[in-house]
Amino acid sequence: MAKSRCFRPKDLWRLVQPSIDKKSPCVLIADDTLIAKTRSKKIEMVHYQYSGNEHDAIAGIGLVNLRWHNLTTVELIPIDYRIYDKDSDGKAKNTHFSEILALAKKRGIIPEAVVMDAWYSSLDNLKSIRSHGWVWVTTLRKNRIVNHNKQLNKLDISEEGTPIHLRGYGWVTVFKFTAKNGRIDYRVTNKDNPTREYVKSIMDARWSVEVYHREVKKIVVLNAVRLARAERKEIIFFSLFLRGLNNTNVVYLKK
Repeated sequence: MAKSRCFRPKDLWRLVQPSIDKKSPCVLIADDTLIAKTRSKKIEMVHYQYSGNEHDAIAGIGLVNLRWHNLTTVELIPIDYRIYDKDSDGKAKNTHFSEILALAKKRGIIPEAVVMDAWYSSLDNLKSIRSHGWVWVTTLRKNRIVNHNKQLNKLDISEEGTPIHLRGYGWVTVFKFTAKNGRIDYRVTNKDNPTREYVKSIMDARWSVEVYHREVKKIVVLNAVRLARAERKEIIFFSLFLRGLNNTNVVYLKK
């Protein structure tokens, strides 16, 4: 087992940077996961947050993360993360989202698209991505107001995509996808003249994040202890996923 050490977001980038081929087509996948700590009462950075798995608010540690997905080799590499701890830094998850994307641009990453789920589809986030000159692909909730006064799920959407006016943003294109279980997803992008195949391929790449999160929760153990150096917030985090979750180290994950 590797020796434990303090680990910050910049350390993650330093380690993965040699594996990032900036000339290869890629997408950036932004998302968050919640490490449940339902039996923990006094661990720093544990907050009640909504869990998609539990469909309720539970105690846990929120991790906002950004992954680089190579569209040629299908590599998935985490390149940045933030711990959601609003009590200490006052930052919402959306703030972390914007900051890690801005830093990715500063580092010279030019994605084919940024992909995220409906949680991060706020106007501020969409405008932030647009300000970088990037394309975004996301899912909108069925009750999102479009075309000035209509709910998204009330529209007649073409198989080839339908232009809609997103209030407060401008014109985008929506595609309607129906899953085998009957669930309907409204996938939207700001790309000019997008095809259904393009949107599907980008969103399919995003599903790799679900595998990532499952692996995190399998091998991450967050110890409910206060470390000796209590003035610095640290937690034990068993996971550094390099080159598709092939390497695992033991590190102190720090904000």
